[in-house]
Amino acid sequence: VVREGPGLWPSHGTWKGDFLAVDLGGSQFRAHQVKVFADGKQSSQLESKVYPTPKEVTEGNGAELFDYIADCLSDFMETKNLKHKKLPLGFTFSFPCKQTKLEEGVLLAWTKHFKVRGVQDTDVVSSLRRALQKHKDIDVDVLALVNDTVGTMMTCGYDDQRCEVGLIIGTGTNACYMEEMRHISLVEGDEGRMCINTEWGAFGDDGALDDLRTEFDRELDLGSLNPGKQLFEKMISSLYLGELVRLILLKMTKEGLLFNGKVSTSLLTKGKIEMKHVSAMEKDKEGLSNTKEILTDLNLFPSEEDCVAVQHVCTIVSFRSANLCAAALAAILTRLRENKKLQGCRQACERLRKLSACRYAGRLHKAVRRLVPTCDVRFVLSAGGSGRGAALVTAVAHRLAAQRRRLHAALSPFLLPLAVLRDVRDSMRAELEYGLKRETQGKATVKMLPTYVCGTPDGTEKGKFLALDLGGTNFRVLLVKIKSGRRRSVQMYNKIFAIPLEIMQGTGEELFDHIVQCIADFLEYMGIKGARLPLGFTFSFPCRQASIDKGTLVGWTKGFKATDCEGEDVVDMLREAIRRRNFDLDIVAVVNDTVGTMMTCGYEDPNCEIGLIAGTGSNVCYMEDMKNIEIVEGNEGKMCINTEWGAFGDNGCIDHIRTKYDREVDEGSLNPGKQRYEKMTSGMYLGEIVRQILIDLTKQGLLFRGQISESLRKRGIFETKFLSQIESDRLALLQVRRVLRQLGLDSTCDDSIIVKEVCGVVSTRAARLCGAGLAAVLEKKRENRGVERLQITVGVDGTLYKLHPHFSRVLQETVKELAPQCDVTFMLSEDGSGKGAALITAVAKRLHNVGQK
Repeated sequence: VVREGPGLWPSHGTWKGDFLAVDLGGSQFRAHQVKVFADGKQSSQLESKVYPTPKEVTEGNGAELFDYIADCLSDFMETKNLKHKKLPLGFTFSFPCKQTKLEEGVLLAWTKHFKVRGVQDTDVVSSLRRALQKHKDIDVDVLALVNDTVGTMMTCGYDDQRCEVGLIIGTGTNACYMEEMRHISLVEGDEGRMCINTEWGAFGDDGALDDLRTEFDRELDLGSLNPGKQLFEKMISSLYLGELVRLILLKMTKEGLLFNGKVSTSLLTKGKIEMKHVSAMEKDKEGLSNTKEILTDLNLFPSEEDCVAVQHVCTIVSFRSANLCAAALAAILTRLRENKKLQGCRQACERLRKLSACRYAGRLHKAVRRLVPTCDVRFVLSAGGSGRGAALVTAVAHRLAAQRRRLHAALSPFLLPLAVLRDVRDSMRAELEYGLKRETQGKATVKMLPTYVCGTPDGTEKGKFLALDLGGTNFRVLLVKIKSGRRRSVQMYNKIFAIPLEIMQGTGEELFDHIVQCIADFLEYMGIKGARLPLGFTFSFPCRQASIDKGTLVGWTKGFKATDCEGEDVVDMLREAIRRRNFDLDIVAVVNDTVGTMMTCGYEDPNCEIGLIAGTGSNVCYMEDMKNIEIVEGNEGKMCINTEWGAFGDNGCIDHIRTKYDREVDEGSLNPGKQRYEKMTSGMYLGEIVRQILIDLTKQGLLFRGQISESLRKRGIFETKFLSQIESDRLALLQVRRVLRQLGLDSTCDDSIIVKEVCGVVSTRAARLCGAGLAAVLEKKRENRGVERLQITVGVDGTLYKLHPHFSRVLQETVKELAPQCDVTFMLSEDGSGKGAALITAVAKRLHNVGQK
């Protein structure tokens, strides 16, 4: 989790302040205060206090252990007069942990004689935080969990940028090193490097070292707290070497080779010979006198020959430890060399814990250089060890936490709590009512436009119909053949025509002449030129209808801005353009795409009485009781209401949830101040919201190294399809970076993580807002029917709903939360704007014929 990258590596020396560290991992517990100075010399000052770790703590329960740590830290802070300060803390925890975050670690197994109950498989940082919370007099923020080996490397790396390996050889043994991210399959990302804590003490637990293990190793293992585990550590760490020497001496004595064959109590007592005895007896000049004194103190009364033999045993055990350690270290150095594709490499850093004084270090160095002669290895003793390293990692984490807070400040306005969504639902419900009432409809933002579609398909519809579909940058013409009866089916033939920007934003006459030219081309293409077919016109813009074949354009959306259209009947404009071409068509219905979606699903499921579009635009329609529609005469039956809810909020009722990014997108749009809800929920605008956020985060130095590229300055560059790609669960960070490169954005893996998070909050907010609006419609339907529980189907269309990896799920979950008394089936529409237009035309024809009869 300790990652190398801009601002993440100690050698930058740009941090300053006071940091705390606690170090748990051996026979003593340490508390540290580290002052880091931004004096240009990367200097730091370490002050420590040592506390014992009693057996009742190391073999008690988890709560007692962490309470003891918290008590010691409180005492240390009082000693240093730090209780009045809020300080960040690094936790050096020298046991194997699985980390997914810098501030989280699940203990895999205890080592080094620790056997605390109830801690394995739990997060040790959470346990420490709970213990610290009991101390109301101190304010400490645990920001980093660090293995002592990693802390050692970080300490040396602060002074020597070439330090890429950390080695602990003392009470325990371990190594860490900087691995290329592209080789770490457990972690997303391919750029830079990350520190890998090898936990090599468990090397050989699978039997790989069985050929090297002696009878003494096996006996030592059987008598340990964790038989069969940490076998490599038991062969080389100081915690076990003294015991290994005792077992060898015991056997030699039993065989009459030492102490005249007299086995003393000392030789029979486990742990009686310690590493400090081995180190002292191994010394060259005073070794024999030391050996005699130590053995005498152990009631062994050696001869001179005994002293020589014991010294020889100590040397052999120490030599083997150094050689095995060197072999494992050589494997890491070889890997680093291969990673760098160099013939030779320079590495630095280790920490030797007073093991056989300088002799052990000399043996280790010599063995390493013989095993990897192409590596120029420099060994640097860690000053301040893991405590200083933990504090340095904490300094980095402290700065990253500050960056994270700034990121959260930017994104938190998008995280709408349930209470806010309930307010949105209730506001939408109020706006729906305003739009239906005669006295308030004129001022309502949600226009609740009657469509004069008064029925859904009943299965008797049949014939050939034309459908036109205008709602985006492409225009479709369709021939739809509907069969009824047992072989009921719908066959469709269509052709897509582009609408150039100059026509979208030209004159109304040019736009409708272009549409009619496309119809003529299609009729000729299908071989039905001159046929007078009933036609349904899907016109996906807000219209006020006076009948099913009359629709007055309220206002353009989705980038259209053709002149002389707003306030005009679009059916009349289409008929005029047809007359100019000298052919005839029977325009039966002008249809909104949302209504077409509902009708398409209604053809398959009669319970479908709501249509939802969640794509380039956003809208809902539903079947309303005629008695509730005050702007239309009549009280019998139902009529489909096109809500045009995209304009929800244009009166300021949702201003409290609009962010500065929403305002920037709105101000830069073709229709500032209009369609505010749509601009927060529809695919046409989500990418632009993301772009505005990315620009802001880049200005704050949180993205793209603080450099705003020319690509990022281009409005519309971040299309919504890129959100769907980036948020895909199947897409690794490497692929996210490729998507960003397509946009001309040179990103790091950390940038990719942030971009993915930004996309996530924007699309999630859109889905939840859409769900809140839909919940208002559902509750209205439930009350209309006067039922305790509503069973209903919602027909849905739109690329955002269909293609985004999470939008549909989040929307459905939100509906369940906000309309708990509604059991909703969501049905995907198959071509609502084409097939739906033909079905509406067919239904209108059927109802017209019934009326004539």
